[in-house]
Amino acid sequence: MRIFSFEKLIAWQKGRELAILIYKTTKLFPKDETFGLTSQMRRCSISIASNLAEGSGRSSMKDKARFSEIAYSSSLELLNQIILSFDFEYVDEIQYIQIREKITEVNMLIDGLHKSQIANIK
Repeated sequence: MRIFSFEKLIAWQKGRELAILIYKTTKLFPKDETFGLTSQMRRCSISIASNLAEGSGRSSMKDKARFSEIAYSSSLELLNQIILSFDFEYVDEIQYIQIREKITEVNMLIDGLHKSQIANIK
């Protein structure tokens, strides 16, 4: 089985772990949030890994960097949503801290990836 370049990216691997964590967490949200915060958080978490994957298939560093920016922005959107989830008491403090730390880890990895891509733009 072929391994694609994005699968080797630690940022993508950690983004994938984050998406799994978000899906498991939002499974416990109130049913009236199914089409609200649950859906939004799931889409954001998927967007992070998906944009890293899509960017890896682009030929120019400028395009790759743009998709890294989108992934980073999605992670910030997800951070806002987990803060709100904590405010609404959909997650407890332990879940909130765990997810927030995972988002921070993914952000740092994406930021490093983006900086290396920007440095290689010709």
